[in-house]
Amino acid sequence: MTGEGIREIITVGLVLVSSLMCFAAGVGLMRFPDVLSRLHAATKPQILGLMAVTAAIAVNNATIGTFALLTAIIIFQALTAPITAHMVGRAAYRSDHLRRDLLIQDELSVSVDRVEQGNVATAPGGTPPEGPTQDDRPSGEQYS
Repeated sequence: MTGEGIREIITVGLVLVSSLMCFAAGVGLMRFPDVLSRLHAATKPQILGLMAVTAAIAVNNATIGTFALLTAIIIFQALTAPITAHMVGRAAYRSDHLRRDLLIQDELSVSVDRVEQGNVATAPGGTPPEGPTQDDRPSGEQYS
């Protein structure tokens, strides 16, 4: 078996792994019951599938330019997908588009309730006042 044949086998394997990850993401989007679960299904396998397909491209076309481009693609996708999922999750939480019975622990509800009730003191102009503020960490952890 030649080096070219081995590269083709590795490429096929990585493309199959990528397609399996994308399929798992699609099934998760269709089967999971609420927005937060669907976001998990959309981001995790999607990043792994992207990494597998870019690795397949890198194995098949091993040049410095290809590696640089694929590295940039993976880095930017890995940075933006979780941030996007976080923002969509926060919007779904605030607009009550989730199933609260599926949440194991809801640490965000205390902060959201306090803000919605107007208990957060603000200085004129909408900025928080100077000095110590109330600790909104749920477990009462101390600063180190």
